[in-house]
Amino acid sequence: MLARTPSVPVAAMSDGNKRWAVQFHPEVAHTPHGAEILRNFLYRVCGATGDWTPAAFVEEAVAEMGARIGSRHAICALSGGVDSAVAATLVARAIGDRLTCVFVDTGLLRANEAEEVIATFGPRLRLIHVDAADRFLARLSGVDDPERKRAIIGEEFVRCFEEQAKRIGTVELLVQGTIYPDVIESRSRESTTSARIKTHHNVGGLPEVMALDVVEPLRRLFKDEVRRVGAELGIPEDILWRHPFPGPGLAVRVVGPVTREALDMLRRADAIFLEELRAADHYRQVAQAFAVLTPVRSVGVQGDYRTYGSLIALRAVTTEDFMTADWARLPYDLIERVSAGIVNEVAGVNRVVYDVSSKPPATIEWE
Repeated sequence: MLARTPSVPVAAMSDGNKRWAVQFHPEVAHTPHGAEILRNFLYRVCGATGDWTPAAFVEEAVAEMGARIGSRHAICALSGGVDSAVAATLVARAIGDRLTCVFVDTGLLRANEAEEVIATFGPRLRLIHVDAADRFLARLSGVDDPERKRAIIGEEFVRCFEEQAKRIGTVELLVQGTIYPDVIESRSRESTTSARIKTHHNVGGLPEVMALDVVEPLRRLFKDEVRRVGAELGIPEDILWRHPFPGPGLAVRVVGPVTREALDMLRRADAIFLEELRAADHYRQVAQAFAVLTPVRSVGVQGDYRTYGSLIALRAVTTEDFMTADWARLPYDLIERVSAGIVNEVAGVNRVVYDVSSKPPATIEWE
């Protein structure tokens, strides 16, 4: 026994040789000396050298992808976010024009995102744009359970890629930007011990039968490491620092059934929030920020009239690894400007609240 607390008789222990154990989480940001504990374990116990570099990872990943893929052709699930952008660039470096990037516009994206993705990646990669908004919204009609949403979107997403692969020709591989937190939070199909927090469409939400094998070059990296690799690859900074966006998109930020009207309302509110964050130089100070359209209706007054409108919740978090997160202490005047902008500019919204829940117990996304 190496350590104890008032409530845990054995908080840390070792056999003095090869086995060391702790009964707490040294990896989370709020654990005192947690990073020091991990550093001592890695360098003093395990003998690790700490010589990992983005350049070394790029070299190894390109070689590994080249060897694994061989002469086969692949398509990449390009969303425009940092993860898929880095994954696509890595694989393109490994196999060249045998990679085709497919951007599926699900109709669940943020404001102007489809146009930005096409403008940014069209000149860089072999890119196919698929406008599938009607298809996704039809499948989601009347669905309010978040896990059903994720499963439907994940399945439809993969079906789109299978169809594009058939049009392209002989394609056997699907490249995805899965990162390590996605893997941890989505219990694998084989696991009988771990708990699934939520299904990520590019991990646990894949259909049981699919015509494409999956390649995930970033599967063992955290978000900060992905950004370092992206910088090494020369990816533009505005892409590298774009806030993470869930695979199911705005479908899991509309709490309840997904409709075009709800998406349009949320999209505008979200854009106002992000615009104000950038104007106040807070966008890169928070790890992720977004608006949520709740199913709550609220009585209000606008002009001389009584209103019964929707409630928008704002969410902004700070985090190192996205495994744990704390709510961002944004300035009151910034929140006030965002609230006023949303209520004044988004028809149907008459109340705005700010989410002050940390992860855990909450997740970052509402659904």
